[in-house]
Parts: sequence; C-alpha cells; structure tokens
Amino acid sequence: MKNKFQSIYQALTQAINSGVYAPGETLPSENELTEMFQASRETIRKALKMLSEHGYIQKIQGRGSVVLDVARLDFPVSGVASFQELNEKLGLQAKTDVVCFTAAKANETMAKKLEIETGEQVWQVERVRLIDGERIILDKDTFVASLVPSLTKDICAGSIYAYIERQLGLAISFAKKEIVVEAATEEDEAMLDLDESGRVVVVRSYTYFDNAVLFQYTESRHRADRFRFVDFARRNP
Repeated sequence: MKNKFQSIYQALTQAINSGVYAPGETLPSENELTEMFQASRETIRKALKMLSEHGYIQKIQGRGSVVLDVARLDFPVSGVASFQELNEKLGLQAKTDVVCFTAAKANETMAKKLEIETGEQVWQVERVRLIDGERIILDKDTFVASLVPSLTKDICAGSIYAYIERQLGLAISFAKKEIVVEAATEEDEAMLDLDESGRVVVVRSYTYFDNAVLFQYTESRHRADRFRFVDFARRNP
C-alpha cells in the first residue's frame, strides 16, 4: 500500500506531465497543498522533496516550487529496475505491448552473450513501451529458459522481475550496461514513433542473480529526443 506522500507525488507528476502546471510556473504553496490533499505539512514536504529529487521542480527562495521542463524523461543509468517499477516511480502514463514472445534455441552470438551453450533454450521477448500514447521504447530481452522457467506472454505484459522475485523466489542483484547512440533500424522505424533525427539511444544490459549467474541480455532502444539518462555520483574524499 502506498504512503500518502507517494500518492500526492504521483498526482502532482501527472498534473505536471499533462500541462496543468507548465514549466516555469509555481506549484500551489504548502498551505494550499495541505488543503487540496487534506494532508499534513510534513506529508506535503515529503512529496515535494520527491518531486525535486526526480527533476520535476526546483525550490527557489521567494518563489516556491518552480516546475522544470520534463519533456525529456529522466531514466536512471545505474539502477536495476523493471519498466513497471520505473513507471510507478516516475509517475508516467505508460503501457506495454508484447509484440513477440517465443521459445528458441540460442545461436552462437546469443550463447556467447549469455555465457551458455549454443542450442540451449532461451525466451525471446520484444515489448514496445508506450508513454502518453507514444511508442517510445523497444525492449528486446533474451532470458536463459532453464534459469527463468515457465515464462508466459501474460507475465511479460506485466513485470518479469516481479515474477522472478515473487514467484520463483530468486534474487536479482546487478547489471552491466553499455549506452550508445545509433541510427534507427527498419525495426525501430516500424515499432517506434521516431522523431526526424532517425537516431535511437541503445542500452545493452547483462543482468545477474545474486550468485553472479547471468540470466538476461537486454537491448533497450529509446527514442532519443524523449529521454535524458541520469545517474547520481558522489565524490569520495
């Protein structure tokens, strides 16, 4: 069950994303928000802190909470999270279409990527992610079938990570990622609503269980004009 400040955060992100509060405008004051949401000031401050941390607002002395331009969606680079988890965290209006789900035998290239034998069974999954009705991301996943058994199309339409962790009882630990900008392929053009640049940002990920066993290879192809990839870094003294 969500905390009240999380529900307020999502309500405000949806209002910002839908243009109720435009970039450069200020949100209602803390007093006004407490009345609007029938919440304590502390709860409102937690929601505003979350908005600030995710790049939706900037607190400016004398002005209040100023709305920032969120036309580009912040996607964390270093985290290991499902699209559904990011959707909930960022307050997006998102939908997933499973365009391909099949069992296959790993060819030499994929076997090398997944550190398995050629011919070993894998699940191949392609999902288009729609945000605000636009086809923004094409996720192409390959899972080692022996490590992620009994996968179904219905599971893929929801959260595969939730299935792995809650149903299979396995712990997902870390991922290695490579990020590049490439020319859009014919598949990108067919699957995504691309802009005029004809470029996509490609994130290639290798994801491991907590026993350091590789179970997933992903090629996530993003419409370049809609995303800003972000990370948090702290300098060590």
